[in-house]
Amino acid sequence: MKVRAVGWWCSLLAGFTVFVSAQFVPPYTEDCRKGMYPPTGPTFKGSVPWYKINLDSAPRKRWNQLINDKKVELTNLIQVIKDLAIDFFPSGKLIELVDKGLAPLVDTLPSPFDEELKGIADVSGVPLGEIMLFNIFYEVFTVCTSLVAEDKAGKLYHARNLDFGLFLGWDIKNNSWMVPEYLKPLTVNLDFQRNNRTVFKSTNFAGYVGVLTGMKPGTFTLTMNERFSIDGGYIGIIEWILGKRSGVWMSFLTRSVLENATSYTQAKDQLANTEMLAPAYFILGGNQSGEGCVITRSRTACLDIWELDLKRGRWYVLETNYDHWKVPLFLDDRRTPAMKCMNLTTQAKISLESIYDILSTKPVLNKLTTYTSLMDVSAGTIESYQRNCPDPCMPW
Repeated sequence: MKVRAVGWWCSLLAGFTVFVSAQFVPPYTEDCRKGMYPPTGPTFKGSVPWYKINLDSAPRKRWNQLINDKKVELTNLIQVIKDLAIDFFPSGKLIELVDKGLAPLVDTLPSPFDEELKGIADVSGVPLGEIMLFNIFYEVFTVCTSLVAEDKAGKLYHARNLDFGLFLGWDIKNNSWMVPEYLKPLTVNLDFQRNNRTVFKSTNFAGYVGVLTGMKPGTFTLTMNERFSIDGGYIGIIEWILGKRSGVWMSFLTRSVLENATSYTQAKDQLANTEMLAPAYFILGGNQSGEGCVITRSRTACLDIWELDLKRGRWYVLETNYDHWKVPLFLDDRRTPAMKCMNLTTQAKISLESIYDILSTKPVLNKLTTYTSLMDVSAGTIESYQRNCPDPCMPW
């Protein structure tokens, strides 16, 4: 096992210098794509199915149908994660710690998340501690591109690439990250309902009860991108384990906001001012002209709210994983090519179709890209698609 772990690290490191120098050189980057929508071809891996989540049912049972349908895929992913852990900790002590140490922490989670995780473990047969771990991962391993744009008529669009699994196992044979490939078949669209009426919609991974991409139809749209910080999510998680629980799990906050906030303004206030376990960027869109912003958060404070400003020509806001007032990390600049394509498209021609083109352009599309979501708040629609980035393609 040690040989395999060392092997994929050596392979990745061997190509590191090449990728750093190649990020802005064809074929690892390309001209802004056109005509990619409706999705087809080698960058399209598959459509995303819809499921209803009945909020009126008992939390322990509301995920039963979805988990029954995705039990095999969820078990496969968990096994891959365990194999990676064993590669680095062959004694198996880490898995033992997860199974025995994390399971009791489920009882410390707020309702309904505690019971929902127990129900998922019941149906899937996956140990509760491993289900807890699956739900923790997204606090610290998500890198993405999100944007909100307003067209000339005042209509708002919100879209994102969800990139996940950096450094979580490089598959030398297939030239891809292991975890994203196992996540793709777990990607689902969810319609959360109460009294047979939609409360909010999301794109999720089966088995994950928080929300990274969601919409309250006719009201607001919301995505979350990870914010890299020394005071990162792992610190918040450790504090939670040790008993300090004043912060809210980031993905639980986004789900709560989608469920309970009744306006763009109320959502913005809650996202800006709630203490959290992990720093984050919240990309929020409304349903009125000018309603769109990037909220830059530390774990305890709002650092900045960057808003649409049509009078100053700011008809879109676009966030990857770096503070918008700072230069992106030189070996991970998805912002510059994305903004270049947005500017070339122009406000007059922006649409879900043209945004999909932009999110399909390398290196905005890369080996970590698991799915692309397109949201039209006024129509109340989410379209999500599994993605591929065929070689040659940046690993991130």
